[in-house]
Amino acid sequence: MWTRELFGTDVYHLVSAFIIYSMLGWLVESIYMSLCNKKITNRGFAKGPFCPIYGFGAVIGYLMLRPLRGNLVAVYVVGAIAATIFEFVVGKFMIKALGELWWDYNDKPCNYKGIICLESTIAWGFYAIIIVTFLHGKVIGFIDTYNFQHGIRACQFILLFVAIDYVFQLYKVLHVQIQEQREKLADKYQSFKARWY
Repeated sequence: MWTRELFGTDVYHLVSAFIIYSMLGWLVESIYMSLCNKKITNRGFAKGPFCPIYGFGAVIGYLMLRPLRGNLVAVYVVGAIAATIFEFVVGKFMIKALGELWWDYNDKPCNYKGIICLESTIAWGFYAIIIVTFLHGKVIGFIDTYNFQHGIRACQFILLFVAIDYVFQLYKVLHVQIQEQREKLADKYQSFKARWY
C-alpha cells in the first residue's frame, strides 16, 4: 500500500507530508493565536498538535498547483481561491456535523458569515507560493532522510495516536450535544405538561 503511486508520488510520501503539514499548521496557528490572545492557545480540535485541515489543504493544494509552479501569479490566484473554497466547505461541514465552527472571522473586515474572510484569502495565496516554490521540497527532503520502514512505523503510530485523540474529542462533543438535546426535550415536555395539567 505504501509504495502505491497516486498523483505522481507514492502513498508513503503523501501520508508523511499530510502529517507534517498538519503538525506545522497546528504550530503556526497556535503560535499566532497565542500571540493574539496573549496566552498559550491550542488551535487543534483535539489535545495533540495536529490540524488535519492544514494537512489536506497543503497536500491537495500542492498537487493541484504543481503544474502552475512556473507562473507565480497563477499559483497565488488559484491557491488563494481554492484554499478559500476549501475553508468554506470545511466550515459549513463542521457547522452541520458538529454544530460549531472552530474559527471565527466575524471580527475581520470583508468576512462571510465568519467562515471566510479577505485577510485569510490573501494569506492563502502567499502560503500557496511558499508551499509550491520552497516548503514542499524541504518536506519531501526531510521525509527521505528517514529509513522507509521506520517512516512507515512513525506514520502508523502518529495516525493511531491522532485517531484515538479525535475519537475521544468527538465523543465529548457529541455527548454534550446529545445531553443538550435531552435537556431541551425535557424542558419542552415540562412546558407542555405545565400548560395542560
